[in-house]
Amino acid sequence: MKKLLSPALFAIIIPFMTACSPTTSVREEQITVAKAQREIKIGMSSAAVVEVLGSPNMVTTDDQRRETWVYDRVSTNVSSSSGGVWLLIGGTGGSSSSKNQRTLTIIVKFDEHDKVRDFAYRTSTF
Repeated sequence: MKKLLSPALFAIIIPFMTACSPTTSVREEQITVAKAQREIKIGMSSAAVVEVLGSPNMVTTDDQRRETWVYDRVSTNVSSSSGGVWLLIGGTGGSSSSKNQRTLTIIVKFDEHDKVRDFAYRTSTF
């Protein structure tokens, strides 16, 4: 009976064969700074804010019972590539990867009539 590849050799070769091309994985966020700047306006209703930004992550009220909504979003960008093919044909294998995260926080303050009285946003990348 002929054996084509031993399981151990198969486990070593397949990852190098599939890792020969660069890959990028990006999880897009639906809320952006541009969208907040363009869509959120002073005086708009809370229902309209939900249509634009969706449900908030956190809702608080102040001593006058006015609501403040907080939206927190995080997007992650992961890029990786591997030189595994070179390992199979006699070169040295190498790989590189990079990962960064971007956060977006939007704070929307409402008045006593549930209309936007103020909003702010902050982004950071690390």
